[in-house]
Amino acid sequence: MWELKIAEGDGPYLYSTNNFVGRQFWEFNPDVGTPEEKEEIEKARQNFKDNRRKGGFHACGDLLMRMQLIKENAIDLTSILPVRLSEGEHVSFEAVTTAVKKAVRLHRAIQAKDGHWPAENAGPMFFTPPLLIALYISGTINTVLTEEHHKELIRYFYNHQNEDGGWGFYIEGHSTMIGSALSYVALRILGEGEDDGDGAIARARKWILDHGGATSIPSWGKVYLSVLGVYEWEGCNPLPPEFWLFPSAFPFHPAEMWCYCRTTYMPMSYLYGKRIQGPITPLVSSLRKEIHPTPFAEINWNKQRNNCCKEDFYYPHSFLQDALWHSLHYLTEPVLKYWPFSKLRGRSLDRVVQLMRYESEETRYMTIGCVEKSLQMMCWWAENPNGDEFKYHLARVPDYLWIAEDGMTMHSFGSQVWDCALATQAIVASNMVEEYADCLKKAHFYLRESQIKENPSGDFTQMCRQFTKGSWTFSDQDHGWTVSDCTAEALKCLLLLSHMPKEIAGEKDDTACLYEAVNVLLYMQSPVSGGFAVWEPPIPKPFLQLLNPSEIFADIVVEKEHVETTSSIIGALVEFKRAHPRHRKEEIEHSILNGIRYLEETQWHDGSWYGYWGVCFIYGTCFALRALSSAGKTYDNNEAVCKGVKFLLSIQNEEGGWGESLLSCPTEVYTSLDGNRTNLVQTSWAMLGLMFGGQVERDSTPLHKAAKLLINAQMDNGDFPQQEITGVYMKNCLLLYAQYRNIFPLWALAEYRKHVW
Repeated sequence: MWELKIAEGDGPYLYSTNNFVGRQFWEFNPDVGTPEEKEEIEKARQNFKDNRRKGGFHACGDLLMRMQLIKENAIDLTSILPVRLSEGEHVSFEAVTTAVKKAVRLHRAIQAKDGHWPAENAGPMFFTPPLLIALYISGTINTVLTEEHHKELIRYFYNHQNEDGGWGFYIEGHSTMIGSALSYVALRILGEGEDDGDGAIARARKWILDHGGATSIPSWGKVYLSVLGVYEWEGCNPLPPEFWLFPSAFPFHPAEMWCYCRTTYMPMSYLYGKRIQGPITPLVSSLRKEIHPTPFAEINWNKQRNNCCKEDFYYPHSFLQDALWHSLHYLTEPVLKYWPFSKLRGRSLDRVVQLMRYESEETRYMTIGCVEKSLQMMCWWAENPNGDEFKYHLARVPDYLWIAEDGMTMHSFGSQVWDCALATQAIVASNMVEEYADCLKKAHFYLRESQIKENPSGDFTQMCRQFTKGSWTFSDQDHGWTVSDCTAEALKCLLLLSHMPKEIAGEKDDTACLYEAVNVLLYMQSPVSGGFAVWEPPIPKPFLQLLNPSEIFADIVVEKEHVETTSSIIGALVEFKRAHPRHRKEEIEHSILNGIRYLEETQWHDGSWYGYWGVCFIYGTCFALRALSSAGKTYDNNEAVCKGVKFLLSIQNEEGGWGESLLSCPTEVYTSLDGNRTNLVQTSWAMLGLMFGGQVERDSTPLHKAAKLLINAQMDNGDFPQQEITGVYMKNCLLLYAQYRNIFPLWALAEYRKHVW
């Protein structure tokens, strides 16, 4: 049976900055589990499969993790019966109290021993295949992955195959070439034959060939398939490593790129610069025939450079972008093959290796995320298959693999800090001190241990990095990359917990740690717009987005401000100012005012705010109203609050809930779910937004109707059912936050209970 391991690490190629606090990985142990427990897991797997066949939700319930932690924590979840309100029956104080109490107990039951709340953070179908390609070309796939890994990875791919035979960009999406070609290749690497899967492999192959074959895969896929050997580098637009030698005075220096773009194209440029290709095995030779309608040797690779399947095409190349590609392909690349220009290529590759090594070491070989992780593994295998760098990377592969009832997948790298900070605030909002036990003390320990205590080593600015001391990451301290809204939400938690007795919340934090967090937050603000960015200060050069090399993502070239991060930071600064009124007083006041100005200026004409990291206008509006409320803005004294509240009320559905389609994200037009149905997480966001906007004082009826939906939806153990995915990034790709389904309903009901009664 699979076991989730928490805060553990051992071996010569694993090291940590905080004794692995926050680390979570799965390990198969055949000797663990009773027959009844194993039967329960198999039942969950079969239920998921059956529901998918009936058109049910793609997102998993993260049940394996929940089953294990509920057993380990041994908290009674069912002695208090759930409330069921009949038609015409009103919500009572007793009913909402019961629902909140059950939800708090559920949170205690699924909290890890180090204080965080483990969860899957996945969904994109292009995460796992590059990792499998890296393991396959390096010959390590059967040493790193056991037979049980293979089985569960295969299960995941089959469970999320669409009816037409293809796979989406993400698990709820329509079939795309990048999802289909990479998933097909992954299944074949995992040992599935051309006719396996009860015809699923054949149907996938048909979808690929019917849509033009794998030569029409978007540019990222072209790189992955070139490394595997089922595509040729001549069919890729140039990714010259010489870019990394640009002087700092250059208008577009690598350090100015958005960090995820930078850390993706850095290893890609190494792979391109060296034209890395794995061994041509019988499987690779077979794949060359399977996924291309034209014989491999007869493909005109030059014509494939800008060939992109229409099902994938989201962000068209600009004229400037295509002109740049053509000039590099026809003029620059041919010259760089010959001496003395070839020496420049050698220097540039050395610089890329230097940057990759620094990035690996500063993240304890986690890298910034799963995309870079797989690419770096390919690079270090090519650089030295027996080298320590590759071995260090292999040791961190388990950190990226997550298993649930739908199978195993590679997830982003974990949302431990983010989920912990949100869950902590939701639990505190309940005011149920008698239910806390050591839950908040454990969460406090996790947040305290996860704060980054030092800047990156050496002259980090020369390595395209910023200062990090005082910040929090998205996941754990070892990850090492600042995330501003995680820092803001974690800081809010420390401030909240500082007002609680030691026996409930643990020791108070050193004031210096709070000051350092504020330093990070202030650093992230744009002096122009007043908004805050996520990872690094915003770069006020939007014209550089014209150089976006990706067809599948928008806004990836430079860091920009966002509504949600700005909202989180405003709230944190307001709370900090209240607790420490003298520290950087004028700067903080000025920062808050500019942040509010940004929110007011970015509000849409209908009163909503666009959410960049959640689906979509409901999410953005919830966060914006929360921030404005914290700064003293109300329905009566602020037009933005008034309009935001009216927007939420205007889109409430007939049964009293809210539900927004993922289509809102790429189209940037509010779109309700089919049938105007309800999503419980989005209903919770809307409830919170309305309460932050003072709706209780005007008319509680919309809140009563929504609360009744949440209460009736609560499951016997205090959890809430998983529905549509509500996380998103880069406008075009959904991301499952598996803890959202219990965090936000608890938070909404807790605030409702507090405000209404």
